[in-house]
Amino acid sequence: MAEAASLDLDLSGRPTSGAGAPAGVVLREVSKAFGEIVALERVDLTIADGEFVAVVGPSGCGKSTLLRLISRLAAPTTGSITVFDDASPLPPRGMSIVFQNHVLLAWRTVLDNVLFPADMVGERRDHYRDKAMELLETVGLAEFAGRYPHELSGGMRQRAAIARALLLKPNLLLMDEPFGALDALTREQMRLDLEALWLKNRMTVLFITHSIDEAVLLADRVIVMTPRPGRIERIMPVGIRRPRGLAARRDPEFLEKSGEITEIFLSRGVLHRED
Repeated sequence: MAEAASLDLDLSGRPTSGAGAPAGVVLREVSKAFGEIVALERVDLTIADGEFVAVVGPSGCGKSTLLRLISRLAAPTTGSITVFDDASPLPPRGMSIVFQNHVLLAWRTVLDNVLFPADMVGERRDHYRDKAMELLETVGLAEFAGRYPHELSGGMRQRAAIARALLLKPNLLLMDEPFGALDALTREQMRLDLEALWLKNRMTVLFITHSIDEAVLLADRVIVMTPRPGRIERIMPVGIRRPRGLAARRDPEFLEKSGEITEIFLSRGVLHRED
């Protein structure tokens, strides 16, 4: 049976997560259908302000649809979504999105790509130059600030995309399989880099992934989705001590939680045991 996220109220009447932190994102009875195809069905979820939540599930289970609904790039068929107390249909203020494809502008340097959000909101670029260079330093790209995207590796381009997403200090960072196109070693380094950035900035993160390991190693809670129609099968807290370096793969809780998620997917027929 699906384990629903708890929803409480603090003294101001604002919704909170089960841990008592003010809620960043609240979904109530959210469903999404495309014609006769139901992508998501009756999703209830509360994400705390500053929480890192990963969503893992098979292809077609509605993970990316969930992200699009929260970003308001699409509207739910039924149910309600609030983002930092805002229920309007417009994209939430203070939101950034990182996709699997880095979407860097080929004619701009790495630094100019990172500064692009300032251009989009009409801010003076020189006010953000130091912040952009600080972010590039954090993701190991300061010496490549003057290079163009075609001169970078796939992992470097994705690091630049993450730096760009953080330029305006978003309250909410939505990440749709950002490491999906990367090789295993680069993915592992990106996982370490992303956690370091999150620990420094403490924004609310919703991270979509197919990788069980990635979800458990990054998240405060892992949302396990069923095959279509997508429902929440389990909400699994992860208490591995941070920062979760390479040694986290040997942590007993990592082995326990990744094993539990694997068993869920085996029971659902998403994975199959070897003969």
